[in-house]
Amino acid sequence: MSRRTLFIAGLLVTLVLAGVVSFYASSAPDGLNKVAEDKGFAEHAADSPVAGSPLADYGVKGVQNERLSGGLAGIIGVAIVLALGTGVAYVVRRRNRANA
Repeated sequence: MSRRTLFIAGLLVTLVLAGVVSFYASSAPDGLNKVAEDKGFAEHAADSPVAGSPLADYGVKGVQNERLSGGLAGIIGVAIVLALGTGVAYVVRRRNRANA
């Protein structure tokens, strides 16, 4: 199997997981939120500085369908991480070639 085929297959699996399977994730609060609720200090929590961002709360702002919103947020997140990772790899690769 070539590197390109492996990359495309991995990307497709990642997109399916982010776009489809993510909808079936638990809606129960995570550990920190659960402890805050149990210990009674959850009401003192402040909103995150990015609470109004387009991808806040694992959804896409303006998309009313919850399933579609969560799936799009997952796919956008994958695209952002892939772009950042590719950019870092490109810079490191160029630097290594320049030093060689």
